[in-house]
Amino acid sequence: MPLWVQRASNIFLISRFHAQVSSKSFGPESIWFTKVVCLVCFQESLDVFNSHYFRHNLDPHIAFNVIHHINTNLNNPRLAFRFFQCTRINLNLVHCIGTFNLLLRSLCQMGCHDLAALVFKYMKADGYLVESSLLESVVLALANAGKFGIAKEILSNQGELGSEEGGSIVRPFVYNSLLSLLMKQSRVDEAVDFLKDHILRSKRLFPDTCTFNIVIRGLCRVGGVDKAFEFFNDMGSFGCFPDIVTYNTLINGLCAVGQVDRARGLLTNLELQDGLSPDVVTYTSVISGYCKLGRMDETLNLMDEMITYGISPNLVTFNILINGFGKLGDMFSAINVYGRMCSVGYPPDVVTFTSLIDGYCRTGELDQGLKLWDEMNIRNLKPNLYTFAVLISALSKENRLNEARELLRQLKLRDDIVPQPFVYNPVLDGFCKAGNLNEANVIAAEMESKGCCHDKITFTILILGHCMKGRMLDAMAIFDKMLSWGCVTDDIAVSCLTSCLLKAGMAKEAYKVRLTSSKDLNPDLSSSKQSIPIRTSLDIPVAV
Repeated sequence: MPLWVQRASNIFLISRFHAQVSSKSFGPESIWFTKVVCLVCFQESLDVFNSHYFRHNLDPHIAFNVIHHINTNLNNPRLAFRFFQCTRINLNLVHCIGTFNLLLRSLCQMGCHDLAALVFKYMKADGYLVESSLLESVVLALANAGKFGIAKEILSNQGELGSEEGGSIVRPFVYNSLLSLLMKQSRVDEAVDFLKDHILRSKRLFPDTCTFNIVIRGLCRVGGVDKAFEFFNDMGSFGCFPDIVTYNTLINGLCAVGQVDRARGLLTNLELQDGLSPDVVTYTSVISGYCKLGRMDETLNLMDEMITYGISPNLVTFNILINGFGKLGDMFSAINVYGRMCSVGYPPDVVTFTSLIDGYCRTGELDQGLKLWDEMNIRNLKPNLYTFAVLISALSKENRLNEARELLRQLKLRDDIVPQPFVYNPVLDGFCKAGNLNEANVIAAEMESKGCCHDKITFTILILGHCMKGRMLDAMAIFDKMLSWGCVTDDIAVSCLTSCLLKAGMAKEAYKVRLTSSKDLNPDLSSSKQSIPIRTSLDIPVAV
């Protein structure tokens, strides 16, 4: 039977059935008619609803029942949406608010966020508002799915309504959650613009202190401290007042960009505030800032001040001080702080030992650092990535390559650590300079097996090492690999490689290297006068 005949037959049967149930006083909105429409919807192309019969008999209430049945009983919100869209476009059916709310909720719950966004646009075009009980869950669902554009549009639309239009007040936690998600996605400018252009200008979106704190924290993380202070100064205009989180965020942000004296001034200002007092996080942030600048006398003075105010330093505070003295090579002071820390009941953790080991390595007392490594094992403290990196770098500098290689073997057994190139590079450099390319290549292969991609320094070390041994084909293969991985070529590697290729009579290969290099070359520079910038100074991460 041709398709058009089958569709016509279906419409005829439905109309006869409809007439029968209508004659029994069930009315055109009867449950039976709804079920038949649902059946046709499920079994046939939706084109069957383009007829005059459905245009005359399908009303918003029946459409809602059909959509509810398909969505709830058949658990098929996509089909429900297709029916909704078909009847809206082809039959010019104006759906009721209940249909829009039902589709928005079900499509978001099923993860059909693009369709939910389309429903909202239809809803807006038809002059409907998202009811308050639904708006919050829809916005959060869209934001969590990364559909920030439509989530912001819904909130903005709600925020632009006047009181006479009957829109509901949106609770702050909704747009605070949206702002937080934007910040986590590093979309700081987008979050700032949404706060400025929509939330702060709206008559229905009222920011709270948390709103400002989210944006201030995001700006501080990207170094936009001055912009953060603009929001800090505007808080009072919107009935919001900074809390300890606001001050700590700004102080930490100032210290991160080296404006420690300004952070100290803000700390002093906080001390004078009624109802607010600095806490250990506040003081520790400023102490960390002074440590990074090497101004250790001021860190000790500040620590004494916090104790005077009845605020006890915590493990993080002590670790920062130990790390600060260690970076300056003042191990006498570092050990004194370590002893003080233990005396007040804070046992050392992996950060403590890593900072001490780093300090001893900087002062040339490598064996003392290795003793602390052994003590960590006795205490069942697992070294972290930076512990390995500090010792491996120090051992490689001392040409104790076998001991450094052994640490790499131990690192290979650690499934909980994803190593970085700066851990391997010093050992690679040592073996290449010693002429042991076979071991260097084994280490390079281990890097890849651990999911550690080579960086520019890694490739440069390997290229130079193979050039110095006259293994030009291998050096070329490494150079090609460097390009295929999208790693920017290094002047030193390119200069050395082209020079050695020319000496080996491989002019065509040298030309290829010059051609594919993205930087200016200096082929006349003697490779013997060049050095590889191996990373030896590590910042031990200490949470504040």
